[in-house]
Amino acid sequence: MRDTFVATLFEIARRDPRVLLLTGDVGFGVLMPFGAALPRQFVNVGVAEQNLAGVATGLALSGHIVFVYSIANFPTLRCLEQLRNDACYHDANVKVVAVGGGFSYGALGISHHATEDLAIMRALPGIAVYCPADQHETAALTKFAYETQGTCYLRLDKSLVYTPGGDGIRVDPGKARQLRQGADATIFGVGGVLQEAVLAADLLSAEGVQCAVFSMHTVKPIDRDAIIRACCSTPVVVTIEEHTLDGGLGSAVAEVCADSGAFPRAFRRLGLRGGFSSVVGSQAYLRAHYGLGAQHVADTIRAAVAEANTRATESAWRPRTSE
Repeated sequence: MRDTFVATLFEIARRDPRVLLLTGDVGFGVLMPFGAALPRQFVNVGVAEQNLAGVATGLALSGHIVFVYSIANFPTLRCLEQLRNDACYHDANVKVVAVGGGFSYGALGISHHATEDLAIMRALPGIAVYCPADQHETAALTKFAYETQGTCYLRLDKSLVYTPGGDGIRVDPGKARQLRQGADATIFGVGGVLQEAVLAADLLSAEGVQCAVFSMHTVKPIDRDAIIRACCSTPVVVTIEEHTLDGGLGSAVAEVCADSGAFPRAFRRLGLRGGFSSVVGSQAYLRAHYGLGAQHVADTIRAAVAEANTRATESAWRPRTSE
């Protein structure tokens, strides 16, 4: 995803001198060719992310379209006040690009685990939040961020979903992208961890359980229509995210269900449950440790489908009353 983002932005910046790329002293291996080819459109602000956000906002308010690039926690948590008060409040053309979402830098520990960023970013007024699952979505959302006025957050992962097809794959910002059909359950996911959902759907398909799988690449504004349709067309809705369950994708989907009154028979959220992600290891290891591996996802969905089928055969639900 990182390479796709840089390549896409380079093609845009070559044609539009308003486009600037700022970094907080990271990404040399992938950003240096950009800087060498377009030196007047590339700035390394150094290890000073609060200043990075302020400089980006000043440049944006001067007529530039500014992409800010760093490891996920640094351009978000470290400079949250500047993003809120400077960029978002002024609707500045600042595009915050975070590489290493979720457990991408799993071996570096909690300081590099980006597991609260979606919740924090989507809480800010006036910001769009994107979390692509593959290279096609990354390219489309990079172009959309460039074309759209205002502040946005683009969260990139080291892993990705392997989807067949070429440049013809359609990606509509704000609209969930369906990866597979299914009538027994619907899975909504964000980022590369959606690959675990696809693998889980394959496992369940062999058992006769068919799952629809959607990439919710736009977390804010979220695709309300897709969520409501899923609640009405499948008995089970599941969300999966490499992120805390507090305020992330699962919360956003649950909010739509509560606000619209569209409820599936069974609803499950897969993600981090409480506490810090203090374990270290590879991204695959941490996914398995925190219950985000394909087998655990399949087990969760299987149990939810069984629960939904039981509810369907029971008499109408009645509230429990005290004796």
